[in-house]
Amino acid sequence: AIDSPSIQQEIARLGGIRRLDGFIIPKAEAVAEVTTIARWITDAAGTRESPASMELLIETARGLVNVEGLAAAEALVTALHLGVGDFAASIGARSAEIGASPSGYRHVGSAADGHPSVPLDLFAYPMMRLLVAARAFGLRAIDGPCGAFRDAIATASTAAKAAAMGFDGKQVIHPSQIEPTRNAFIPSDEELAYAERAIAALEEAERNGQGAVTVDGKMVDYANIRMIKRLMSFRERD
Repeated sequence: AIDSPSIQQEIARLGGIRRLDGFIIPKAEAVAEVTTIARWITDAAGTRESPASMELLIETARGLVNVEGLAAAEALVTALHLGVGDFAASIGARSAEIGASPSGYRHVGSAADGHPSVPLDLFAYPMMRLLVAARAFGLRAIDGPCGAFRDAIATASTAAKAAAMGFDGKQVIHPSQIEPTRNAFIPSDEELAYAERAIAALEEAERNGQGAVTVDGKMVDYANIRMIKRLMSFRERD
């Protein structure tokens, strides 16, 4: 942790190990602290070709308020992670389950409509803000874990949400979560088939001097292709 009395010593002893990819910095909140840690990591690099990277764990209200500055703070920063449990605690949310919205957080409609109730997502705003900051500065965005690791539906659905939003990955806390989480980020055969049709159709349109085309009743232009190519980058590889 940033306020740990041993953090500088730990970095000094570990930072030169070649097989170490990077350091995850919990409760990242202040640019000055991240800059200091980056200097320690650089000083500890030793004979490595380059210093280990830094991945910032955004898990407090202050960290989220400063997330754009943190994302831009240092060249060593390569990813932002959302710490869902500690973030919920930092804003005072009434949830005892990591990564789950409080049951009371819901929209209730009018009496005239019979008070229809719709559950709301506590993490929609912090996830989107972290994601936008990561994309603005060329970083990976990693969602926090689903604490209900024995709940296959919760594990798969929260991973699917993160993948759909555009996150690059999601933390897991139990081996049973690895496969369903990984599968959520791999596009389906149907998605890949559509992607290939869309790319082929736009390439044909380009040869005819057009910048857009209709595929399966939908307009496809260059923005669609950029989204499609990102999706295809998650395809399963041998």
